[in-house]
This record gives sequence, structure tokens and C-alpha cells, in this order.
Amino acid sequence: MKASGLPICLLSAAFYLFWTPSAGLKTLHLGSCVITTNLQEMRNGFSEIRDSVQAKDEIIDTRILRKSESLQYTKPTDQCCLLRHVLRLYLDRVFKNFKTPDHHILRKTSSLANSFLTVKKELRLCLTPQAAVVKALGELDILLQWMEEMK
Repeated sequence: MKASGLPICLLSAAFYLFWTPSAGLKTLHLGSCVITTNLQEMRNGFSEIRDSVQAKDEIIDTRILRKSESLQYTKPTDQCCLLRHVLRLYLDRVFKNFKTPDHHILRKTSSLANSFLTVKKELRLCLTPQAAVVKALGELDILLQWMEEMK
């Protein structure tokens, strides 16, 4: 009788291993880019450390990202490129420079960084380097105007 339960147990384990991770997969359509990622896993990982990290934030009068209002109105043709740049910012500047003695938070931020890296690898390069340089230089007046308005 004991042996008859083994196949069901193995089947259940296999189902759990192969089905559960994909349950949180979401396909994102970002202009010409289509990526599949587990947003729920990222959100769960962040929710475990959010309160602790946000409690250490002493700059309460400045926001880097507003609750999706600025991201929400990005043209579909620019969404892929914008996400790629935001992920690069987080990977190159945020995750690399974040320090805490709390090992649990370090493990969670490392996991988030790995998830961001996986998503970033799926995104195509937005512009060729030379085209990006020309574009940035050509739009320098927008940056300068914004700086002038900040008086």
C-alpha cells in the first residue's frame, strides 16, 4: 500500500516544481518588445523588505518615481527603451551600492537584482550607441529648459 502512494507523491512534486513558478509569469507588451517575467515573485520579494528599506529613507520630500503617473503615459514605442534604462539604473547604481548589515534584506535585494537582470537581457537594445548620442545631444535644449525653469 505504501508503494502505491509514491507515484502520486512524485507526480505532485513534479507538478509543484514545474507549474508553480510559471503561475506568476506575466507577458508584458512594451511597444516592440514582448517579455515574460514573474512580477508576482518580484513584488513578493520586495514586499518582504519594503517597510525596513523605506524606514531608512530620510529624503521624504523627494520622489524619483511618482506612483506610475509618469511611467503610465509613456508612448508604447518608448516603453521598451524606458524600462531598459530604468532597469539599468537600478542594476548599475541602486543594487550595486545598497548596503545593509541585514542578511535577509541583502538576499532579497540580490534576488530582485537577478530578476531585473533577467528582464533587462530580454529587452532589445533601444538605439545604437551613436544614434543615442545624437538623440541626446539633439534634445539637450529640453534638459536646459527644464533646468532654467527650476530656478
